Amino acid sequence: MLVVGGGPTALTVVAELQRASAEITVAAEQVVASLEDLADRELLAWHRGPVTDSAIGAAALVVAANDDHELDRQLAERCRRLGRPMHRSSRPDHGDAGPTRTGEVILIGGGPGDPDLLTVGGLAALRRADVILTDRLAPLASLAEARPDAEVIDVGKVPGGRTTRQETIDQLLVDRARAGQLVVRLKGGDGFIFGRGGEEWEACLAAGVPIRVIPGVSASTGVPGLAGVPLTHRDLVQGYTVVSGHVPPGHPSSTLDWAALARGGTTLVIMMGVATLPAITAELIKQGMPAGLPAATIADGGLPSMRVVRGDLAGIAERAVTAGIRPPAITVIGAVAGLEFA
Repeated sequence: MLVVGGGPTALTVVAELQRASAEITVAAEQVVASLEDLADRELLAWHRGPVTDSAIGAAALVVAANDDHELDRQLAERCRRLGRPMHRSSRPDHGDAGPTRTGEVILIGGGPGDPDLLTVGGLAALRRADVILTDRLAPLASLAEARPDAEVIDVGKVPGGRTTRQETIDQLLVDRARAGQLVVRLKGGDGFIFGRGGEEWEACLAAGVPIRVIPGVSASTGVPGLAGVPLTHRDLVQGYTVVSGHVPPGHPSSTLDWAALARGGTTLVIMMGVATLPAITAELIKQGMPAGLPAATIADGGLPSMRVVRGDLAGIAERAVTAGIRPPAITVIGAVAGLEFA
């Protein structure tokens, strides 16, 4: 499939095509952050130059997603000349005018990747939204459920790449709600678990903007379940601990007691810890956690591209590197990681 355009409309189209396991090429000079992230993770191809006749001729279907009627019309003429089918997907221009009544912000946890894991309440709010601020790890295919006139704004944060400052996101939520709009903040997983949902809640409260939360399935529990790894098991373990691995042990910003975690006797779930996994596993072994304890790293949880790498504590970091694991990924350490139910 050839998607021509790199804005929010193209993002919605790509999400739908991904769910159908289509092979996707995006043709655009620039793309929103979430599309760039998908290209970096090799989940789609990004052609950064003009759309060529050969690219159109090689596509099973061309989707015009420029948000520019004239560009879409020109593309339609080329597709007709080359005998290729084309679908036009566009959203209207929203302009700056809006009602003066105060609107509302709804923070939705979208679950880990698969739009089927979005809650019923989250789906209902998404369908009502005037404005949707979406993250790169949100269930992007669910954007197809939005109203045709809903404005979609990509505020994704790409590790090591483009990012939207949290202060900018907070201000967008406040400004759009003050303009009388129903604003949905769509996140992956649950926004209150390493998702900065608390910061957005505080910003709205400080501005006097009505806000409510629709919790989501946390990636910390949902992704292991999708991979067939139960975080607790009556015969093996009586609890689990979820930590962030965005900084390694010993880092000035780290507040975790890794010695206590090594002795805790619970399943350990490490989020945002791909780059730091070698340092984390080494520290856990140093603090007394058995090197042979089973471990599993799960990448792209809930997406068709989901992969699971299994090993033990001593070797899981190297196995993840060898397998080319990249964020987003979760590592589970504990006896339950040796079970395979999926």
